[in-house]
Amino acid sequence: MAVRMRLLRLGDKKSPFYRIVVVDSRKARSGEYIDKIGYVDPLKNPAEVKIDAEKAKKWLACGVQPTETVRNYLVKEGIMEKSDKLSPPKTKGKKKKE
Repeated sequence: MAVRMRLLRLGDKKSPFYRIVVVDSRKARSGEYIDKIGYVDPLKNPAEVKIDAEKAKKWLACGVQPTETVRNYLVKEGIMEKSDKLSPPKTKGKKKKE
């Protein structure tokens, strides 16, 4: 079973609210999850992020892989160290005109 730490979208239309959850990677985005780690409210300025550090560290020690967005939140909160091996950007840079 491949387990991931990812965002679960909640809230109404045009007012999203996200939970950071541990879930089987084969489940739907808003499907059943194993454990709730924290939440993100992107509508507040600055975005409100609350993560339970003990739970997050426990799951990371068990081998759970966070998605890129969750990894960025974990690094900002000081739970994870920024890795030099972060995946390359998914978009290619624009070509410069000469």
